[in-house]
Amino acid sequence: MANVLAYDLGASSGRALLGRLTDRRIETEELHRFPNDPVRVGDRLHWDILRLYHELKQGLLKAKHRGLEVRSLGIDSWAVDFGLIGSNGELLGNPYHYRDRHTDGMMERLFEVVPAAEVFARTGIQFLPFNSIFQLFALKRARSPMLREAQRFLLIPDLLRYFMTGEMRSEFTNATTTQLYNPAEGGWDSELLRRIGVAESLFVQIAMPGEQVGALRSSLAEELGVAPIPVYAVAEHDTGSAVAAVPATERSFAYLSCGTWSLMGTEVDRPVINDLARELNFTNEGGVNGTFRLLKNIMGLWILNETRREWEREGRSYSFPELVRMAGEAPAFAAFIDPDDDAFLPPGNMPERIRRYCERTGQKAPDQPGEVVRCVLESLALKYRYVLELTERLSGGRFNGLHMVGGGIQNTLLCQWTANAIVRPVWAGPAEGSAIGNLAVQWIARGEFADIWEARKVIRDSFPVDVYEPCEGEQWENAYGEFLRATGLAKS
Repeated sequence: MANVLAYDLGASSGRALLGRLTDRRIETEELHRFPNDPVRVGDRLHWDILRLYHELKQGLLKAKHRGLEVRSLGIDSWAVDFGLIGSNGELLGNPYHYRDRHTDGMMERLFEVVPAAEVFARTGIQFLPFNSIFQLFALKRARSPMLREAQRFLLIPDLLRYFMTGEMRSEFTNATTTQLYNPAEGGWDSELLRRIGVAESLFVQIAMPGEQVGALRSSLAEELGVAPIPVYAVAEHDTGSAVAAVPATERSFAYLSCGTWSLMGTEVDRPVINDLARELNFTNEGGVNGTFRLLKNIMGLWILNETRREWEREGRSYSFPELVRMAGEAPAFAAFIDPDDDAFLPPGNMPERIRRYCERTGQKAPDQPGEVVRCVLESLALKYRYVLELTERLSGGRFNGLHMVGGGIQNTLLCQWTANAIVRPVWAGPAEGSAIGNLAVQWIARGEFADIWEARKVIRDSFPVDVYEPCEGEQWENAYGEFLRATGLAKS
């Protein structure tokens, strides 16, 4: 059996998933799951990167204790965040969390140096305040001693892979998200780096998904009592891995990777970089086999997760099934939010922000937990329709339905409401999309699959896909018009 190990790190939890390939079927087993909680120190929000490295070790130990032979491993995670390595090869400080406020106002200041239109023309990446380019620019303006002493820039999977192997390489799908990669030139944009005052020497050679980038360093293998397992660059941006796992049958398809963030788009052979893409704030992120993911970020289930955390702080604890049940019982289409409003980006009292948003837009604010959750889920489903239609406008395609992958598909109410909103079927599965895409790229690299399309066929045959057909068409059509008016999106 071709046993390979996928480390899949999300913004709230991580897992080590073992994949077995037998008789053209994929079997998976979760060996280890762990929380990924940010740590606030003073005014700064960090990732606990050494704890994450410790958890990666636990995954290998659990495989060893089970007597499982691991043939290779790969790591995927969220994008844009990074660590800086000093001249002695050591990490200079805990990486900042993308929700930290040190990038506030940095987009506008950077555009005084390089106009927004030029940044987009050079990179094809949407403008988000936490993109790596703005994080680095913030460090530069703050005269950060870390940046002054830094010798290397490594994104989160690159950094963890470096800890494990001693090799420093950046991976294509994650490198493209930084807004520092030039797809026309096929590498880091030296001119853009020069103009924002960041040394090009910080940036290391880029590896493509499926390229072997070392093996466990001998000291780690000895510490854990395991073999020097080969380590592959997979699609290390978790969305890139999730899209690799979409069990599509048609070459042109629409996907929604649904979790803390929702990412909706389509797969294209070359980036779409034009004025319309910039105006719609779409992005062109790298994919498997040299493809690009034309997509748009949507705030996603972060809003619901943070709402639930606030209620827990108040002493009201609800399970997710309870929240979904209460939402189903609440009045329909009572109020709407734009999930991508800036108010919902930072951590904090999300129920209060939802109330303030509704009051500011002339709506009656939801009060009871079920009403709040229904407002969030209906608004997400309707925003998915809005972005799906923009994706079609930009790509020139028409999609027969929507593939949903990721942990968010366990929320069956959201899946059904999404089908109702887009007036097309939703095909939901697999839930562990990022980890399965991670495994698939390793098997392609090892010669078990010929290409990503063979891998997708085996994924389709191995994991169930739930089909949600649209219903309640007139009510949802009317609600979409109300949503556009309430959120101001009707004007865009």
